[in-house]
Amino acid sequence: MAFQIISTILIAVALAMDAFSVSLTKGFTQKDLKTNQIFFYALFFGFFQFIMPILGFYCGEVISKFIASIASFIGFILLLGIGLNMIRESLGEDEDISDTFSFGEVTLLAIATSIDAFAVGLTYAILNEEILLPSVIIGIVAFLFTVLGIFLGKKIGNYFGGRFQIFGGVILILIGIKILLGF
Repeated sequence: MAFQIISTILIAVALAMDAFSVSLTKGFTQKDLKTNQIFFYALFFGFFQFIMPILGFYCGEVISKFIASIASFIGFILLLGIGLNMIRESLGEDEDISDTFSFGEVTLLAIATSIDAFAVGLTYAILNEEILLPSVIIGIVAFLFTVLGIFLGKKIGNYFGGRFQIFGGVILILIGIKILLGF
């Protein structure tokens, strides 16, 4: 049980790296963000990080009956793909992020940074593991990392940017390897 909680927290931290990187950039580019706007970022990012694994899980339940015999391999491939994509994105050019607050933009950023969480939910379904507690942990961690990212962005600027995604990508790849090897 303790190992599952630790694994879930590591997954949550890895998934929160996208939200953290975007939040860091937002903190740097939107120096005049008000507390309620920071709360909206954190709430939206946390909510989508919470709901996407659940959506992925229920989509995965439908197909898991057909692929149960290769579940570990599929889980590894999904996490490897997500991790490599996060690393690839962090090494690419930074996106041009607007310097004004917009609910539409917050929503789009929240969805974009939580797509990886959908695939993680799919993996949980394939492995026939519980999803509610991991989703809550993932959402809370994303909420906290968003707030932290914005405040750090305001303090230190955009020096680190997407490099935090490399750390998140490596964690997902390592967890994928763990699943593949069966520990």
